[in-house]
Amino acid sequence: MEEYKRIDFRDQIASNKRKSFFLALTVFVFIVLLGYVISFAFDPGSFFIIMIISIIFSLSYTLISYYNSDKISVMSVGAKKANRSEYKDYYNIVEGLTLASGLPMPELYIMPSNQINAFASGRDPKHSVICVTEGALAKLDRRELEGVLAHELGHIGNYDIRYMTLVAVMVGMVAIISEMFLRSLWFKGGGEDNKAGAIFMIIGVVLAIFAPIAVQLVQFSISRKHEYSADATAVKFTRYPKGLIGALKKIKQDYSYESREKKVNKAIAPLFFASPLKNFTSTHPPIEKRISALERM
Repeated sequence: MEEYKRIDFRDQIASNKRKSFFLALTVFVFIVLLGYVISFAFDPGSFFIIMIISIIFSLSYTLISYYNSDKISVMSVGAKKANRSEYKDYYNIVEGLTLASGLPMPELYIMPSNQINAFASGRDPKHSVICVTEGALAKLDRRELEGVLAHELGHIGNYDIRYMTLVAVMVGMVAIISEMFLRSLWFKGGGEDNKAGAIFMIIGVVLAIFAPIAVQLVQFSISRKHEYSADATAVKFTRYPKGLIGALKKIKQDYSYESREKKVNKAIAPLFFASPLKNFTSTHPPIEKRISALERM
């Protein structure tokens, strides 16, 4: 039987951060390459004026969403603020974890769902929320729930929301630029005897079609890396990987694909502890791989 090499959670966190930076850099390269090619296919002056306007609009929309991400997230799932007297254990566990991690106390919410799940949101540790499902509170024992909550605090402490928002902006910019280029082809006159321009036009069309797909796949990959990192951070906070492993095993049993709920907006699906959606481009690593990594810590 193959013997697994033990993994130190600090090495796991550092490795995932390096890989996430590389993946974000890949998205940025797509943006520069796409803009460069399209600028040769069209008049560079008019193209970049339109692009700058689109970017300003995209950034404004994203910044508004970013600074209100905690409110938007809990409202979108119909969550309510947890009452301390009713959910005393929930508060006690999170307070204990904040003492161990040095993080400020987030606001706590409850989401109506019988399945086991949780998510964290907010632009920084001082403006953060943690939301768990009713099913998580009912089905997980104290150590398992502690592992899940430590995972969510890991997202907060690692500034994953800020990082993923930056990536989402870049992905949105690629989509806007690609859509603008493809639509502008209807208004571009023909008859130009310019072989170089024609070549750049073909390259531009290919990039405009495939770049949004490629960068979205990169976004999903970044999300998966951050899940591994948050798992490792949870072990750092609790020093007890078995709690998180137990929670993941219960989720695997609880979440048959046929019964998985479809009430979650795709935009906030990457925030959840376990993917609430069935998708071949899943925002989360397979549960088996997460368990395997945790068993080696």
